[in-house]
Amino acid sequence: MTFTAFDRAMMAHALGLAAKGMFTAAPNPRVGCVVTQGEKVVGEGWHEKAGGPHAEVAAIGKAGAQAAGATAYVTLEPCSHQGRTPPCVDLILAKKFKRVVAAMLDPNPEAAHGGEKLAAAGVRFEHGLMEEEARELNIGFVSRMTRGRPWVRMKIAATLDGRTALGEGPNAGKSQWITGPEARRDGHRWRARACAVLTGYGTIKTDDPRLTVRDVQTPRQPLRVVVDSRLQTPASARILEGGNVLLFSATPGKLKGAENVVLPNSDGKVDLPRMLEELARRGINELHVETGSRLNGSLVRDGCVDEFLLYLNPSFLGDTAQGMLELPGFSSLDERIKVKLTSLDRVGDDIRIIARA
Repeated sequence: MTFTAFDRAMMAHALGLAAKGMFTAAPNPRVGCVVTQGEKVVGEGWHEKAGGPHAEVAAIGKAGAQAAGATAYVTLEPCSHQGRTPPCVDLILAKKFKRVVAAMLDPNPEAAHGGEKLAAAGVRFEHGLMEEEARELNIGFVSRMTRGRPWVRMKIAATLDGRTALGEGPNAGKSQWITGPEARRDGHRWRARACAVLTGYGTIKTDDPRLTVRDVQTPRQPLRVVVDSRLQTPASARILEGGNVLLFSATPGKLKGAENVVLPNSDGKVDLPRMLEELARRGINELHVETGSRLNGSLVRDGCVDEFLLYLNPSFLGDTAQGMLELPGFSSLDERIKVKLTSLDRVGDDIRIIARA
């Protein structure tokens, strides 16, 4: 399909609107919509939270009578099913739109095929405009719908020699703080966009983190997830404060402030791939991982990591310090785990690298 410069400008605007739901739309997708008459914007909106009006509803409400004969630019194919809210395609048809342009088709099988319904009713439906940008905005939602698991982003803060924590002495395992304040603030923004933040018992034992979002204004805190095979997390752990904690173990038992989900594998540890399936079942789109080298290595070995968020500080800790991942030794360079760099930026005094598996 051929799209005009105006089409592209309107879809870019719709994507910007969708991003306003970055911290609030989950488990639903982040969606924006712009309604135009000719080359005049007459309505716009975005999906703010689950159960609230969809982006199309908000935009059409602002357009009012000017919706008749208009064009709607929406970042995701309008839904065709009755969920918490009525189907958006029904509203579009009732308001007599002439054309609908979607960035991407809906990967949710329950809500898909809205475009087909519009086309069958005589509305000109087109899709594929800025599709890559739309998919990136909803990478977790797409992952949950198409793979049955969240998009897993592993955050690691390390020195230039790849060390993440002290390895010897009374402070062994300590990692606060390797990076500077700007990098830590940036890391909290990534936490805030995730549906859940995951750590392991080892990190709780050495750092006792809260894993809450700070330094970023957000209306909700992500679910906190702990991997603790032997159910050793103490009741005094700060992560348990305020509840909203999901603990995965291989051992039945109860811990005040957390729901314990028992998912053992054949080695008596937590079955990590099954854990991701359970998180997806609970509506987790993006999972942000902040843990130690041992659990990092296990997640990578089990094929559970999609993206690496790496902060490198211009310092060195030496050979006795802990590394990023505990992995078995390789006998040749061909066996090494390769990733694809997607961005490299300076954040304060640190370097931020984003790479994908």
